[in-house]
Amino acid sequence: MSAQTPDLHVPDLESRITPGLEVVERRLLDAVSSSRDLTDELTRHLAVAGGKRMRPLLTLVCAQLGDAERALDEQVITAATAVELTHLASLYHDDVMDSAPTRRGVPSAQHLWGNNRAILAGDILFARASLLVASLGPEMVTHHARTFERLCEGQLNETFGPTDGTDRVDFYLQVLADKTGSLVSTAASFGALLSGAGQLMADVVSDFGEKVGVAFQIADDVLDLASSGEQSGKTPGTDLREGVDTLPVLLLRRRAAAGTIDEAGARILSELTGDLSSDEALASVVEQLRRHDVLEETRLLARTWANDAVAALAPLPKGEARTALEAFANLMVDRLV
Repeated sequence: MSAQTPDLHVPDLESRITPGLEVVERRLLDAVSSSRDLTDELTRHLAVAGGKRMRPLLTLVCAQLGDAERALDEQVITAATAVELTHLASLYHDDVMDSAPTRRGVPSAQHLWGNNRAILAGDILFARASLLVASLGPEMVTHHARTFERLCEGQLNETFGPTDGTDRVDFYLQVLADKTGSLVSTAASFGALLSGAGQLMADVVSDFGEKVGVAFQIADDVLDLASSGEQSGKTPGTDLREGVDTLPVLLLRRRAAAGTIDEAGARILSELTGDLSSDEALASVVEQLRRHDVLEETRLLARTWANDAVAALAPLPKGEARTALEAFANLMVDRLV
């Protein structure tokens, strides 16, 4: 496997799908290119910066559940490319919404070219992903459109926030399911459907994918605080500076509402209401969160979602694909160790 993809502990399966991943990478770079140098630099920016490519990997693994002769055919490769292209497009928009200065260890597109151009670049990539999916037939087009709708709804709901009386943690988890889980789910179901595995298996891996996506994003919330900027590719605590409560903070607010928060947690919430524009102030809050037990509570929640994802695979036959999917789920949170 490439350095960007996890070891799934199934060497034979990995050797079968590696050529497919290499083709996806070439197709992806072709898809983000254009005829104009300046536009090309903008739309290629995040693709060439790297990435885990976990969505196309999941598409190719789930395709192993179907007909072996269709597992790496043109439709499966096209679907794997389209889901990663959709993911890249969403990152351009996310970075505008979050005013993120960096992404994948490089300056974000909006930081380099401004919000307007970054948004348009994301739109172009969404359009190119849609063109790829259009070749897969009406059913896949509908599936992709519904996923796109959930991506946008998740972003909008995050922007508006929960209504009065809504549990903020549950609301946040639903946002994660929409913004991240929906596309991971689609990546998995595309692989099963296009390889002929059938609707039952597609439904199973779709459920698995959504749960894995949520687990992955919860793990990212931990890594955003616990890792260095070099490791995560982002400035630790960026969301906090922008006034966005990630899961550790929401769990602290839940404790505060229940009257069970400790002094250290109350101090963190107090400092979050202050000015975090300086690097020193932000680093102070991040360090306090690193030391607080709420970070471990968040880690355990990520593990719970990963375990639920593995449990969802129970209807699948035992074999290489199921083993690889189980390893995939665990690797999404094992990086927290």
